[in-house]
Amino acid sequence: MVVPPTRAPGPVAVPRAARSRRRGRWIGWLFVAPFLLVFAVTVLAPIGYAGYLSAYQDLMVGGERFVGLDNLLGAVRDARLHEAVGRVCLILAVQVPVMTGLAAVFALAIDSGRLGAARLFRIGLFLPYAVPGVIATLLWGFLYGDQFGLVHSVNDTFGWHVPNPLSGTWALPAIGNIVTWEYVGYNMLIFYSALRVIPAELYEAAALDGAGPWRVAWSIKLPALRPALVIATLFSIIGSFQLFNEPAILKSLAPNVISTYYTPNMYAYNLSFAGQEYNYSAAIALVVGVATAVCAWTFQAVAARRKDA
Repeated sequence: MVVPPTRAPGPVAVPRAARSRRRGRWIGWLFVAPFLLVFAVTVLAPIGYAGYLSAYQDLMVGGERFVGLDNLLGAVRDARLHEAVGRVCLILAVQVPVMTGLAAVFALAIDSGRLGAARLFRIGLFLPYAVPGVIATLLWGFLYGDQFGLVHSVNDTFGWHVPNPLSGTWALPAIGNIVTWEYVGYNMLIFYSALRVIPAELYEAAALDGAGPWRVAWSIKLPALRPALVIATLFSIIGSFQLFNEPAILKSLAPNVISTYYTPNMYAYNLSFAGQEYNYSAAIALVVGVATAVCAWTFQAVAARRKDA
């Protein structure tokens, strides 16, 4: 019996719909390619270069040598970095609730419609955010001065003994006051925008139920502010770990109080540009970046869990 030769299988025809989907997928990547390029250059490349620097150590003779994770482990055990992170966490625990609470109160007051000159009040609160941080710190530094500034004038004129805001006891609250002054208006605008999108039907229903202004604020407005509060607090956590301008400028007024490692950013900066320890500075930056990400993620996870509860 003769068996006819079998025909070799040819290429499988791809349906037109599948080809169209595949082409559309590549077109989508072309649309996001500019973003991915900028993200890689401005975010991933600096992190990667910091990781590269942290894996080496400069030698006085012979260039540099590979040390692996030694710099990172040294940064984790560094007592100065612990002190700086603890100081930032103290500001985070005290200043951020005060600032967000004040911003929420101001937003509720403006949104109530009972505040006279509400537009002027709103612009006045936001104005400090438009002042550059360096200028704001110089301004407050002049007010804080007990030898030449407002504190000195008050003590000299009235014979009082107002505590020196730049002393060891009051330097951290003084820095927190500057940060609050700068950002309370910015957060107020975020909260005010959240209040303006509350549906009018909720207010009408509350009026029909006989709810007063305080009840409306407690039962409608404050729950509506919850997502904005989470976002503002998240930004404040990241901003607190990046604290640099205020202590760095006030250091010239209180050199014995504000050290070169007063905040993590100041520590990394002085290690790099004053101590020429680029490799260890890069390790400090990576450790602080990871700590910031962990704190921000933890807060976001806790906030999401409470929302779902």
